[in-house]
Parts: sequence; structure tokens; C-alpha cells
Amino acid sequence: MTLQNRVTPFGEIVAIAARGTLMGNRGCLHDDERRIVKSSARVAWVTCRLAWQDIQRTITAPGKYTELFFLDEATALAAGHRPCGDCRAERLVEFERAWAAGVEGRPGAAALVQNIDPVMKRDRTERNGVQRRFTARAGGLPDGVMVQLPGEEGIARLKWRGQYLKWSPTGYGHPTAVEEKTTVTVLTPACTVKVLAAGYVPEVHASAIPSS
Repeated sequence: MTLQNRVTPFGEIVAIAARGTLMGNRGCLHDDERRIVKSSARVAWVTCRLAWQDIQRTITAPGKYTELFFLDEATALAAGHRPCGDCRAERLVEFERAWAAGVEGRPGAAALVQNIDPVMKRDRTERNGVQRRFTARAGGLPDGVMVQLPGEEGIARLKWRGQYLKWSPTGYGHPTAVEEKTTVTVLTPACTVKVLAAGYVPEVHASAIPSS
């Protein structure tokens, strides 16, 4: 049975068989029948390694947190997640430093994670739980953001190395160029866009890297 535990750049939790490269945690979202009944159960939304310290978990065990999966970190960031402080501690330090520089205006410092999570919560969802988005000129956005181009409702694209790559559950493809003056809808939360602009480089799926 394909479980409903794969997350899209739109923040939706869907049932897709394809395996992701990162796991995530928003708390316990499922019932005893392993059905998703809520979209969030905690303020901190994190991304984790698929394997760490030989820990073995039963997926969607009763009363335990719901294991979510992402194509890559760029997808997870768009959905409103940040690195875990345990299994991805080094990445969280990088994220905290970029946050301090990009969001708080304190280059060379490191932000406190307890100050990060409430802002991420505010920027990732509206009050009704719908993903919060904003519009911006394409030319002003950093690599690693996920956007929706004009006329492409329901399609997410990753801005990466001068191209906009179409997202799918199994990887990226169909690159297209976009004029810098084009207004796009940004899926990645506004605060996270500032983190990316400050130098945090997300891990992306191998399909986004041109073969030599």
C-alpha cells in the first residue's frame, strides 16, 4: 500500500510510491488506520536523514510522528521545513548563520532556532492552513527557490543555475529560461528565500545537476 506521506513543493501531503532523499517531521499527523488527518502537529517542521545511527522505525506507527518524505531539500524548504538539529546538525548551523545574515541582518552571527520556528510558521501557511505565497520578479530570486510561472497553475519549478526546472515526484526536467522582469509566484516561504539569498545552498536531486 502506498502511504500518504510524500510532500510536494506546494506543501501538500500526497500518496506517491517514489522514494525521497530526505525524511521530515511535523509531529503525528495520522490516525490508528495510518490515514493523514491533519497537516501539522508542531511549530517546528524539520528535515531529517533517511538513515541515522542505525535507528529503525516503523513507518506511521500509532502515536508516533508521521514520517514524511521529500524529493530533495529544495522541495522541503518550499514546503516550509528546515534542517533537523540532531541528524542534520551541521546543516542547521549553516541555516542559522544564513538566517542571522539574511533575516535578522546580523552577518557573522547565528540565529537561535527558537526564534526561527515561529517566523517559519508564519511565512509558510495562511490561517486556513493554505500555503502562503508571494509574487516577485524572477531576476531578484536566489537559486534554490521554488516558483510557479505565469500560466503554469499547479506546476512547480526550481530556480537552479540559470534555468527553471520542472518538479516531479521522481526528479526535475524540462528546463526553461525566464526573463528577469517576469513576475512569478514564489512557493518557498519569504523568510527562507532570504536564507537562500544569504548563501544557504540546498541539497538538490541529482536530476537537477547537468551531466558532464
